Amino acid sequence: MRKYLVFFLLSIFSSVLILLINFSSLAFIQNVDLKMKDVRMLLRGPLTPPSSVIIVAIDNKSVKEIGRWPWSREKIGELIKGMADYGVKVTALDVVFSETQNPVSDKALAESIAQSGNVIAGHFFRNEVQLIDPEVLAQIQSSKIQQLQIDPGVTSVPLVEYANMDANIAHIGQSALAYGFFNAISDTDGLFRRAPLLLLYDGNIYPSMVLQSLKYFTKELAQVSIGSDGVRAIQVGKYIIPSNQNGELTINYYGPGGTIKTYSAADIIKKRLPVNELKDKLAFVGFTEIGIYDVRPTPFDSILPGVEIHATAAANVLEQRLIVHNRNTILTERATLFLLPLILALLLGLAPSATVGFLAGCILSALHLAINYLLFSRYSVDLSLVSPLLALGITTISSEIYRSLVVDRKGRYMKKAFSNYVSADLVAQIMKNPDSLKLGGEKKEISILFSDIRGFTTLSEKLSPEDLVQLLNEYLNPMTLIVLEEKGTLDKYIGDAIMALFNAPLDVIDHADHACRTALRMMLKLDDLNRSFIERGIQTIDIGIGINTGDAVVGNMGASMRFDYTAIGDNVNLASRLEGLNKMYGTHIIVSESTKLLAGKDLHFREIDLVAVKGKQQPVPIYELMSGGESVSMTMFSEALRLYRSREFSAALLLFDDFCSQKEDRVSSIYIERCSEFIINQPPEEWNGVFVANLK
Repeated sequence: MRKYLVFFLLSIFSSVLILLINFSSLAFIQNVDLKMKDVRMLLRGPLTPPSSVIIVAIDNKSVKEIGRWPWSREKIGELIKGMADYGVKVTALDVVFSETQNPVSDKALAESIAQSGNVIAGHFFRNEVQLIDPEVLAQIQSSKIQQLQIDPGVTSVPLVEYANMDANIAHIGQSALAYGFFNAISDTDGLFRRAPLLLLYDGNIYPSMVLQSLKYFTKELAQVSIGSDGVRAIQVGKYIIPSNQNGELTINYYGPGGTIKTYSAADIIKKRLPVNELKDKLAFVGFTEIGIYDVRPTPFDSILPGVEIHATAAANVLEQRLIVHNRNTILTERATLFLLPLILALLLGLAPSATVGFLAGCILSALHLAINYLLFSRYSVDLSLVSPLLALGITTISSEIYRSLVVDRKGRYMKKAFSNYVSADLVAQIMKNPDSLKLGGEKKEISILFSDIRGFTTLSEKLSPEDLVQLLNEYLNPMTLIVLEEKGTLDKYIGDAIMALFNAPLDVIDHADHACRTALRMMLKLDDLNRSFIERGIQTIDIGIGINTGDAVVGNMGASMRFDYTAIGDNVNLASRLEGLNKMYGTHIIVSESTKLLAGKDLHFREIDLVAVKGKQQPVPIYELMSGGESVSMTMFSEALRLYRSREFSAALLLFDDFCSQKEDRVSSIYIERCSEFIINQPPEEWNGVFVANLK
């Protein structure tokens, strides 16, 4: 209980710490969270924008056909008039005409705007000191937010405030339907993810071009509610806009540049579009020609045209496909920030080790990321990604430090005491059950594997002691690793031989199959080692492997002051005898029938003999375990073996001889010798095909 209490306290500490960091608004943490949200949006992929919002672009095509920017104001007037002729409902100009071109041109543009009667004129707030025409100021002031609800006692709002502006000259501006700013505000990392809808100027709140466009497109009033913590709500008729307290809308980008339907200004001026192509559209006029350089970096596109940001924000509102980040999402974030670490604390208390605890933290983090992504991709709910992850990380690290310094102290002592004498698996079992450190054993079905280097005595005579030790290490290291990877337990090294157990001391499902696969992997690894030996001028080696499955006594055996975990019994001896039979049959892997029956169906075996090994009177069928390539065309051998056991030695001889001529096979050669002998000297009537092997 003390461990659980400490873990819970550490989780609460982690959550409070991250909450305080969030309140301090550290730029690094915020930027990491923003980048993760960008990845989330990219994983979601592009969306299909509504057809009601379009972009009329002063693009590369327009510049080539009409001429370099700036165009004459007569030409811009033609564009505005052309859009009106095509039936555009509202035209929002992401362009400002703050200086006089010439009286004739200015008048032509003003007349086109007046005749169209649907133009939202854009202006730009700035802080540089400059004189402002009183008539222009009066025009802009006419567009300030009128429907404003402010809670009692509120004396200020957290909106960005500017001291000056760039606006259209009075003669051009007077013809516009309304006015809206087109300022864009980037995050601290330079990317544009938010669209400001409201700004402060001279003590008044002014709407953006997006907000004004929506107002006249829907023919509804824009209403703003402000509380003590900032903007509470923005609404245009039935359309609710979930801005933050600073009056900014988080943009739900549809995709890279060009995702929103875009028309070339040249096509409109030259009347190349179908008659009703632009009817009843909300059109944003701006630049997409990169040379004019009105581009902004966004999560989807590093050079998104600025006009497409405004169009995207307007489309989000009309479609109500809005990224939701409000009081409810903030409360959800804080609840998640405390709930996830508390769940992790419970899992860490249940975890038997630091590795399992770390895995639990990873799984919980992955679950948080998956749910966060699903809420965003399906419902556009914008929840923090990084804050819960940091809380989970701190909880995991602090809890594991406590576990390491306090809880696992006794376990580390035991592991250090016994790791030099027994296998890692057995150490783990001892740590779970210290009472197992006593003499005794149990009967258990296991698979036993023996492997041995052939001709090791001769090899040792040719090498110096140092070279012999190095060769043994190069051989034993990878072979032991294979045993462990296949869930086996290394019982012991007997000189150059390896004895391994499967299903002891730990239970292993399909232990016979694991033993067989260990043998096959050993042979493949031997080929690699021999290639390396040849390249270095070292003599190659060959091995034999025997595997048997059956009951044996396993446990701690020896003396009270020094004992070893091992297996003993008749089935252990049989596995050792099978390994030795490889020398006679010219094979590499021989297994007993009990092993074959329990091994995987995808493994390949051939029965090679019925043998009574030394020390056993009861004969046992023995099988060669082969790789897939070696197992081809064994039908002829099987038929020859059947004829041999049926005492049809002449027919068997022909098949064995034919098989041996096709493929060098030591087993077939042995049967050729036996058949030849039995043709001359028939075996006794009681002969049953058993071969008595007296070798060890």
